[in-house]
Amino acid sequence: MEKSICTYGLIPVRADASERAEMVTQLLFGETYDILEKEGNWTRIRMHYDAYEGWIDSKLVLGLSNTEVENWQKADKWVVPSPFIKLVSEPDKTAHIISGGSSIFFNGSDRNSFSIGNKEYYLSGGYKGESPQASIADNANAFINAPYLWGGRSFYGIDCSGFTQVVYKMSGYDLPRDASQQVELGASISFVEEAALGDLAFFDDAEGRIVHVGLCLGKGDIIHASGRVRIDKLDHQGIFDDEKRTYSHKLRVIKRIV
Repeated sequence: MEKSICTYGLIPVRADASERAEMVTQLLFGETYDILEKEGNWTRIRMHYDAYEGWIDSKLVLGLSNTEVENWQKADKWVVPSPFIKLVSEPDKTAHIISGGSSIFFNGSDRNSFSIGNKEYYLSGGYKGESPQASIADNANAFINAPYLWGGRSFYGIDCSGFTQVVYKMSGYDLPRDASQQVELGASISFVEEAALGDLAFFDDAEGRIVHVGLCLGKGDIIHASGRVRIDKLDHQGIFDDEKRTYSHKLRVIKRIV
């Protein structure tokens, strides 16, 4: 089976082989995937990170050997620790803006550069691959005011479960993609007052389906993507929107994942 690596800031992954199809998620720079089939100008893929499947534009698929992809996939990678950083590629000297949660394997002695295929990439802006991991709180707060985007996983647009997944990834932990999958992990917290930094709170609709997730900050605060990434108050009923003076989401359960 063919494999490849995402070498763009992000690649939209769609439900069907069409530009008009729903975007279900995004590939971030450095994430690897299997190529399942091709249809016209579209390629169906399965992401290695969370097993999500969908269609991407075939023009964005970089031809690589399976050995190179597998070596990259298995390597101990540096995860971008800020909402976005800049790369410069050689020999074309073009700039690439990549998002927090992107993965880089420095396949050489220089912790400021790496190669994929026939291109060399350099970190710009003073970043080095040994930059320390930030706290979950710092990673989450870095996304404040990022706009909500269904299927998004970046500072330029992110949905609720994409937000929790990427913040966890930046902090060294793996989560599945959807809130309905994330809720299956961890241990339940009996009382909302016991919620601690890093716990995930899940919210349901009238039919009992999990439709939203946010990250607890402790002391009754929750950060989540709803319209934009924002901080609201959380109590036993749910999320209280102070701007509208009403509850926006009904609490189902709080889970301790880490």
